[in-house]
Amino acid sequence: MKLWGRVNSVNVQKVLWCLEELQLPYDRTDAGMQFGVVGTAEYRALNPNGRVPTLEDGGLVLWESNSILRYLCQAYPAASGGLYPDKPGARARVDRWLDWQLSTLTPAERPLFWGMVRTAPDKRDPASIALASTESAACWRIVDAQLAALGGGFIEGDGFTLADLVLGAFARRWYGVEIANRPDFPALEEWYGRVATRAGFVRFCAPPLT
Repeated sequence: MKLWGRVNSVNVQKVLWCLEELQLPYDRTDAGMQFGVVGTAEYRALNPNGRVPTLEDGGLVLWESNSILRYLCQAYPAASGGLYPDKPGARARVDRWLDWQLSTLTPAERPLFWGMVRTAPDKRDPASIALASTESAACWRIVDAQLAALGGGFIEGDGFTLADLVLGAFARRWYGVEIANRPDFPALEEWYGRVATRAGFVRFCAPPLT
């Protein structure tokens, strides 16, 4: 199994964390941003989007990080445990958070991360950052309410699933930047403290944001 992507990409981090949870062997090649590669004809033949991550597993070539997560859990079910539930209802509840991350959380969070982490302080746009902070907070308020309604545990109950993994990777960014008047989300903070102890998070998400 081969994974293409740089370790400071949140979408690559998700896949690396999943591989850690599943204890699957793989080789990784740096690609994207300062590493280049993604613009080459060879890489575009694998992933026409020119983005990371891309997974090669035998004859299968797969891109889109959340699709890769689902594939890994279904291709190696003996290792996945309850990471991606078998029952349709439980699986659909996990899937909705993966889709919500793509459709709602990422558009809100990306300007905040890029504005605070990948933009030099003297070139930051305070108004854009403030708006992104407000929109990101609105997203995390939804997650906090979900966790509070369940009385703790994980996003969809007592077991750790792909929903926790995906949202945990993005929560690292939310809690990793300085935000003025950050809202108090007690249930979210308690959950984040718990998922942040998992080996895959510690290894791939916990390092400094770059």
